[in-house]
Amino acid sequence: MDGSLGFTLVLVGLLLLTSARHADSEDDGKLLCMCENAKGTCVNDTCRGDVCFYTWVQGHEEKGCFSNHDYREQCFTSFERFHVYCCRESRCNAAATPPPNINGETSTVAPLQPRPELWIAAALLLFVTAAGLCGLLIFLRLRRAHVRLKNADEHDISMLKVPNGEDPTYGGIYDEFCTSGSGTGLPYLVQRTMARQISLVECVGKGRYGEVWRGTWMGESVAVKIFSSRDEQSWFRETEIYNTVQLRHDNILGFIASDMTSKNSSTQLWLVTHFHELGSLYDFLQYGGLEPESCLKMCLSVACGLVHLHTEIVSSQGKPAIAHRDLKSRNILVKRNGQCCIADLGLAVIHSQSNDYLDVGHNPRVGTKRYMAPEVLDESIRMDIFESYKQTDIWALALVFWEISCRTTVNGIVEEYRPPFFDLVPSDPSFEEMKKVVCVDQQRPSLHNRLHSHPIMSSIVKIMKECWFQNAPARLTALRVKKTLSKLDLPADFSIKKLKQDF
Repeated sequence: MDGSLGFTLVLVGLLLLTSARHADSEDDGKLLCMCENAKGTCVNDTCRGDVCFYTWVQGHEEKGCFSNHDYREQCFTSFERFHVYCCRESRCNAAATPPPNINGETSTVAPLQPRPELWIAAALLLFVTAAGLCGLLIFLRLRRAHVRLKNADEHDISMLKVPNGEDPTYGGIYDEFCTSGSGTGLPYLVQRTMARQISLVECVGKGRYGEVWRGTWMGESVAVKIFSSRDEQSWFRETEIYNTVQLRHDNILGFIASDMTSKNSSTQLWLVTHFHELGSLYDFLQYGGLEPESCLKMCLSVACGLVHLHTEIVSSQGKPAIAHRDLKSRNILVKRNGQCCIADLGLAVIHSQSNDYLDVGHNPRVGTKRYMAPEVLDESIRMDIFESYKQTDIWALALVFWEISCRTTVNGIVEEYRPPFFDLVPSDPSFEEMKKVVCVDQQRPSLHNRLHSHPIMSSIVKIMKECWFQNAPARLTALRVKKTLSKLDLPADFSIKKLKQDF
């Protein structure tokens, strides 16, 4: 009898101990954590989550909580000038401090470490091991297939890729943070810290999608595209693609980060990229004319970017094939060396033949009507065949080449900038108006006679005509366009001779 009473007392004691440790937790098992940050997630200096954390980044301290979903990614990262401390008891991050020698100086207070009982420690070790194995399996699977983010919590993500291009000034910024060149990005908390360090300087563009700002980050200019709430799917699509696909290429806009931030009690969707002061190709063509060599350089660079998108690369660091679906001069940026880079992947379609999937996304927004191919306008396009989307990109590529060619000076003659079909449809044409011009009347943009008198321009005109065939399968591929343009005579040391006036 005494033995039973003793066993009962021990059992009651253990239950009381467990109850005391979780007194601050809700019925759903969430911990109550101390919260000190500027994200707007704190309520009375506390928050609830699965894990409490404390971070120290270059002298800036934060406390808060996050879910088990982010535990493996966030809690195992510490290096010079960055430290993360995580724990799984209520208010366990209350007295956390930087560890000794984090910044070359000895801390006066040692970091707080929890002292759980042996059985709690064993349970946590088992949980971490299981979570680690599950996380590794999930990671390997996501690297082989396309990642789908399924709920609103997964929208709240930030990524960073090491840029690869001719903007050397960006490289030094990343050297301080990046530990590898794999392009897999940095931990979540570092990204959020980086995004908060960006200062918006001036608005450089507005549209139905939102605004584009020039910002500064660590002394360098960056472009910040702020999406409107109605275009959230475009932001989500670009974020998804840049995070899962290796897109680093000289003729694809360099990606830096994607973030969801809160400004003035409203949510803003940010996409941070390299900044190109010459602006879009559409803006650039409003100004002085080009030489034929400049025209060739621009056309070839756009073709190179499109080839990279359209091509599937099968390797451990490979990429699926991508069709842009909204290629136009406003979605192409001009670089300082006279080349172009393709931007805006909000409507992109992804295809992997090796993994046998076609992902068209969930964006209800359609492309730009002025640049729509005949099969899109008459709704005869095969939506289940990836080649169909690539062929619509080729149609749009021909119209972009036409825009560049019209602004090219030959025999002292150059035309004013006009959009494709400017003489056949109004400034904001309807779907039916474009369908009549392109499908019924089978009209094409007019070509000035002067273009046939120059060898480079006559070759580009020939490519245009073979890219805007009514029959989609008869159009050239992006690779064929690239190879044909590459064979034209262009000096290796050529640079743009005419840029924007007064730039």
